Amino acid sequence: MMSAVGFAEVKPASLFSDHAVLQSGMSVPVWGTADPGEKVTVTLHGVSASTTTGADGRWMVRLKKLKAGGPFEMTIAGKNTVTVKDVLVGEVWLGSGQSNMVFTVSKKSNPWAGMLDEEGEIAAANYPQIRMFTGKATKAYEPQTDIVGEWKVCSPETAGDFSAVGYLFARDLQRELKVPVGIVLEAYGASTAESWLPRPTVAGDPMLKPLLDKFDARVSYYREHPGGLDADAPAGPQTLNARPAKAGAKPAKMRDPVQDQHQPTVLFNGMIQPVLPYAIRGVLWYQGESIVGGKAGVELYPHTMETLVKEWRQLWGEGELPFYYVQLAALQNASNNPAVREAQAQLLKLPKTAMAVTIDIGDPKLVHPKNKEPLGERLTAIALAKTYGRKMEYSGPVYESMKVKGNAIELKFAHDKGLTAKNGPLKWFQIAGADQKFVDAEAKIEGNKIIVTSAQVSAPVAVRYAWADYPEGCNLYNGAGFPAAPFRTDKWDALTPIAAEFTGK
Repeated sequence: MMSAVGFAEVKPASLFSDHAVLQSGMSVPVWGTADPGEKVTVTLHGVSASTTTGADGRWMVRLKKLKAGGPFEMTIAGKNTVTVKDVLVGEVWLGSGQSNMVFTVSKKSNPWAGMLDEEGEIAAANYPQIRMFTGKATKAYEPQTDIVGEWKVCSPETAGDFSAVGYLFARDLQRELKVPVGIVLEAYGASTAESWLPRPTVAGDPMLKPLLDKFDARVSYYREHPGGLDADAPAGPQTLNARPAKAGAKPAKMRDPVQDQHQPTVLFNGMIQPVLPYAIRGVLWYQGESIVGGKAGVELYPHTMETLVKEWRQLWGEGELPFYYVQLAALQNASNNPAVREAQAQLLKLPKTAMAVTIDIGDPKLVHPKNKEPLGERLTAIALAKTYGRKMEYSGPVYESMKVKGNAIELKFAHDKGLTAKNGPLKWFQIAGADQKFVDAEAKIEGNKIIVTSAQVSAPVAVRYAWADYPEGCNLYNGAGFPAAPFRTDKWDALTPIAAEFTGK
């Protein structure tokens, strides 16, 4: 935590630095530190706001609704004056979540990353009106007040270090809106959703508090037993894709639990609190593989994510902040099983949310699929339609209802215009009777409905589509080219058949 000691000069938070992008059309908070009681005035393109620093040496002003444009200079004046150069005003989005959000355009930045055509993308990345602020990966036990990071202008020299998803979204959005676009990237690999929640929220939620209690017990043990063995400490969280310890391995010393991105609150404290309440238009979220607690954890996940969205919206204070997220891609791993994807889809019940489906652009072995271009297009389409008012399709077919008609089941969808099977007959449809035993089925498109049958099931009651970790070749799309998300019509225990894959208990 910072203290008021040494705040002799006016100093803005790191987000307010050269090449920044500020949000247009809404009140824009600007904050920093100075001497207690010092008057601070912030001016940008003729718009000014003043305040007096509090006893803690902190100040914040709000610039009234700014119009898109620039570049401008922003001055922050007190006993000294700070000039922030090359500031643009446009559209700002927060990118958060796991390593697939961190995933960079170039593999030179991260060996496990790199887009399919990274050389071509980098060579063409001459977009001076696109900027990205990448916050340094930071985990903390207490909320922090600032984060290390800098704004970088998009160019062939810098784009390789950009988040690929953030870059593609910003590039396509800027092309469409013709205004500057900024991405504030606050993401961390293998992080859980609860790591991005504030302590008061977790502590006050009976369903989430046990996670915090276990974390605090582990922190206490670590501090009381320097150099102690992990096996002697309270148990840490177990993810769905955790690797079992090797037989005969030496007992490991306990690591600082605060530096474990699976623990609640640690990434909120280190990476979200410092950027609150930077004015943003919305959030792009890419997380899901890291869920702790096995079957119980998957069942808790929808509540965790709903809590996160509601809490972030309250903390940003911008109403129902758009929250657009990525459903897990196909992958031959328990972390990407259909029950997790179904849990992710439940977030759609909240207003101003949308889900980009990636079931068709995964990789059987890579948790970091390189085919990010379609994902950028899908996220951009969501934003254009739901945030910027474009009359356009943004979603693939979404299952709505079913009817049993003799030995067949008829399925109805939303976003159903132009239902199509790409590259041949429909695949990955299964059907079951009352015995709950699913078999492969024949599925045919009839107008805006799909008819599912199997000679093995004379009295069907349920259908599932793409219900597998890696449903290779699943091919239901609509006329706009968007894929359908995996779905099921039943409410049977979806976790039981795949419970053996879970390493957590």
